[in-house]
Amino acid sequence: MYSVGFFRYLNLQPLSIHSIYIFIEPSIMQLIIQNLNKTYSNGVQALKNVNLTINQGMFGLLGPNGAGKSSLMRTIATLQEADSGSITMGDIDVLKQKEDVRKMLGYLPQEFGVYPKIDAITLLDHLAVLKGIRHKNERKGLVEALLHKTNLWPARNKNLGGFSGGMKQRFGIAQALIANPKLIIVDEPTAGLDPAERNRFLNLLSEIGENTIVILSTHIVEDVKELCTDMAIINKGEVLYNGSPMDAIAEVEGKVWKKRISKTELEQYRTSFNIISERLIAGRPEITVLSDSQPDPSFEQTQADLEDVYFTHVFGTSKEVAA
Repeated sequence: MYSVGFFRYLNLQPLSIHSIYIFIEPSIMQLIIQNLNKTYSNGVQALKNVNLTINQGMFGLLGPNGAGKSSLMRTIATLQEADSGSITMGDIDVLKQKEDVRKMLGYLPQEFGVYPKIDAITLLDHLAVLKGIRHKNERKGLVEALLHKTNLWPARNKNLGGFSGGMKQRFGIAQALIANPKLIIVDEPTAGLDPAERNRFLNLLSEIGENTIVILSTHIVEDVKELCTDMAIINKGEVLYNGSPMDAIAEVEGKVWKKRISKTELEQYRTSFNIISERLIAGRPEITVLSDSQPDPSFEQTQADLEDVYFTHVFGTSKEVAA
């Protein structure tokens, strides 16, 4: 028989003393970020007038390393102060009501530590105590439900030091889900995972995002493409694009061209065309160019994807201005 903690985790509430449970529809919330700025003591401006409205579901925050993603995530998670601007979630002022935010927040940072000689069920139970879940039976039901949801139940008695990278990330999600948060932040969660573990983790995030605001911060374009209905591209602290992945792809459809060239020609093409990406195929460069029309008869048009959008905004802007 399931415990009270299990039903509360599923957002079920008792209808009467006879322990009949009904589903209570969660209120829909928005995270609204307005004119947010942050400059560190070394002079680096990590966030420049950031404006975003993030709805319930999976939101992808895409950008290269050092773009300002982690700075934004840490500010939302109340781990650092902003210089100016505002963040609200419902009627909560995120920058001022930090304790209220922490009660409804689940956070999986880019790097998080675990106690290697403690088993998963014991540590998760301890973290639930720290989250304020004092009742033993409620906590037991919650911990068991989270371990089942993250597919860690078979490894519940295994020390975390023996977990694979993917298992540690799933444990990170389990601890982030304690207390049924309304806002979940995951920072670069699939970096370093093998393909099988990455798929398991993305499937888990997809399930979570159905009833919660989940912000997925990553530099991996495929993660956003597969999971998110809304996204933003950020670089050097500035939001370069905000909208749906499909709308973003539509904006560059019919404008993406590819050509394989020799290494000796590469510099010449960089000067002459708006190259948004380069890669090697069998040792030879293949360039991708953004252009309203065919750059020359030797280029082949290719179907646009989200990676082309990303490269266009992050790497193609200066060349478009110079053209």
